[in-house]
Amino acid sequence: MPRVVLAMSGGVDSSASAVLLKRQGFDVIGLFMRTGTHGHDQPDARRDNKKGCCSAIDAGDARRVADRLDIPFYALDFESEFSRIIDYFADEYARGRTPNPCVVCNNWLKFGQLWAFGKKLGADFIATGHYAQAIDGELHKGIDGEKDQSYVLHGIKREVLPHLLFPVGGYTKPQIRQFAREAGLASVAEKPDSVEICFVPSGDHTDVVRSRRPEVVTAGTIVERDGTVLGAHDGIDRFTIGQRKGLGVAAGRKRFVLELLPETNTVVVGDESDLLAPGLIATDVNWLIDAPSEPLSCTAKIRYRHAGVPATVTAAPDGGAEVRFDVPQPAVTPGQAVAFYEGTRVLGGGWIGRAT
Repeated sequence: MPRVVLAMSGGVDSSASAVLLKRQGFDVIGLFMRTGTHGHDQPDARRDNKKGCCSAIDAGDARRVADRLDIPFYALDFESEFSRIIDYFADEYARGRTPNPCVVCNNWLKFGQLWAFGKKLGADFIATGHYAQAIDGELHKGIDGEKDQSYVLHGIKREVLPHLLFPVGGYTKPQIRQFAREAGLASVAEKPDSVEICFVPSGDHTDVVRSRRPEVVTAGTIVERDGTVLGAHDGIDRFTIGQRKGLGVAAGRKRFVLELLPETNTVVVGDESDLLAPGLIATDVNWLIDAPSEPLSCTAKIRYRHAGVPATVTAAPDGGAEVRFDVPQPAVTPGQAVAFYEGTRVLGGGWIGRAT
């Protein structure tokens, strides 16, 4: 019987995954990551319309599901490792970049540290509740276009691909909720989706940045592209490329954040049309195919809710890549990820260094 370690978050997706895997004949072992974040430990947290994951409540829900299904369950202490992800998050904002901690968590913890632990248990596979599909050693989009999470999985190492299982990826979210109800998992079937960053329960990321890196948050100015000063701010960590609301200035017309200059703590704003960029430079590209030796025509996705657009990717000798869009794209944001697709297949991806 093949053995699989399943990352259990206490939510409906990973819980339904446990049922599906058992029915498919796998020897399932549940793993929960204790991260030291406690933003949703209050008794009424499950009634929030939005929530994170990995709280004590979630751990209890995951353990109850494992007990009901009679599968082994381990709660692993990843607090120190997760603290490094929070440091990365704070450092990126302090540098005028917009981080994506979910991608880092997947790359390093779930499909890195968690899989390493799974191999010590003799596991053949690692599974999660992500809406994606592993097909013949390839990573593909999930069936549910609204919930597809393949974008945040592009950094998985190629050698892990043959060991991936995404049990819910071939279903829609309503189907999974109904499946959980029918399986008797009433405690998790109606839980809200995990849409917040789990260590930012307040919804204000500056709380995290300023508690971790108070020495680098410095006041500065908000200026037009021609240098005209519009106002002041108390730290560039409050801003991200493309932002329109909450700028704290009255310019008489809509202004959008175009650029963040950490060396002078300057926020540059301008018209919406100024956000358009014909391409970008990506760094630390992870290829799930052989790195192309020629320019590659594909679809590029530059943020989670981005639809993806036709583009040409040219791999660079330094492990990066140049991406040229067929049509200029707005708000190309340093620090965010760019993922490359051929149809539903994920070819790889990297980190946006700068727009070009």
